Amino acid sequence: MKTFEYIISEKKINCTFDVPSDFITSNFNKEKSVIITDDKVFSFHQHKFVGFKVITISNGERFKTQTTIDNVIKQLLEWKISKEDTIIGVGGGVVTDIAGFVANIYKRGINLVLFPTTILGMVDAALGGKNGINVGLYKNMVGTVYQPAIIAFDFAFLASLPDVEWVNGFAEIIKHACIQDEILFSVLEKSSILEYKNNPKLIAALIENNVSLKMNFVIKDEFDRKERKFLNFGHTLGHALENLYQLPHGHAVSIGMVAAARLSEKINIQTESISERIVRLLKLYELPVDMEFNYKEVFELMQLDKKREGDYLNFVLLNKIGEAFTQPLEMGIIEEYLKEMHS
Repeated sequence: MKTFEYIISEKKINCTFDVPSDFITSNFNKEKSVIITDDKVFSFHQHKFVGFKVITISNGERFKTQTTIDNVIKQLLEWKISKEDTIIGVGGGVVTDIAGFVANIYKRGINLVLFPTTILGMVDAALGGKNGINVGLYKNMVGTVYQPAIIAFDFAFLASLPDVEWVNGFAEIIKHACIQDEILFSVLEKSSILEYKNNPKLIAALIENNVSLKMNFVIKDEFDRKERKFLNFGHTLGHALENLYQLPHGHAVSIGMVAAARLSEKINIQTESISERIVRLLKLYELPVDMEFNYKEVFELMQLDKKREGDYLNFVLLNKIGEAFTQPLEMGIIEEYLKEMHS
């Protein structure tokens, strides 16, 4: 077990890796803690929660809504949970977003601990303090930024992770490589999901590396004003596709990264085809690189993207593998590009 300490807005966040399976029961007071998890995680790992108050939410992105938030808060009030108690979020991105959101607004702030249980949660969703809920088709339109005190990584959770969720999580790992780490990109090119699944030490080291990559962005720019925007690579188109077509998050981001890479080439008139290299890597990790979509519906959703400023949308593009930049693009140019993708 090892811990790395990060200071964000004067708050100390401990990322503790390879925690033992009894970490929750050994380190948290059952009378002063509430676990928020989903029905799938609970069905596989309920032995970890014995004696705790547990709120179980339905699994899936469609439940990341204000209704779920309200139901959780009602239960906390019924149990008379105090400001000095602790919320422990155990699950994937939906659970950690719900737990973080509730911890921030319940009695204006309560202690928060996160146990991500998926690859996606471990390398992205549980990191950085962003907590969002969806409003209809509009993803993460309501949310907060609230840092947990502890993010604990129990790699035993990965044993029950379905294959589709391994694939889903690797989209964010590839994204990190695209925007900041060409060496990581090269390492991934020489490996496969199967190798990582069959080698616990290898996947643990990869997750630890990706946690460091993302947390370094968060330390510099907690509120998404400068460098942290690079983490949105692939997400501008990706979020629209995800909600319109009910795609897994990683699949949507994968398609979005390819579109952004090709747009980067179009704008920079690059001689080296970065998009071809990205497409090969995404396919190696069993991720989709294209799909048919209704460009008018997608464009309508993108117009309400949080990164839009007036008639421009800040798009994350690449100079090369490992080097990202943001470019404000006119909405008309984006609409034409979407048409061109499937003309």
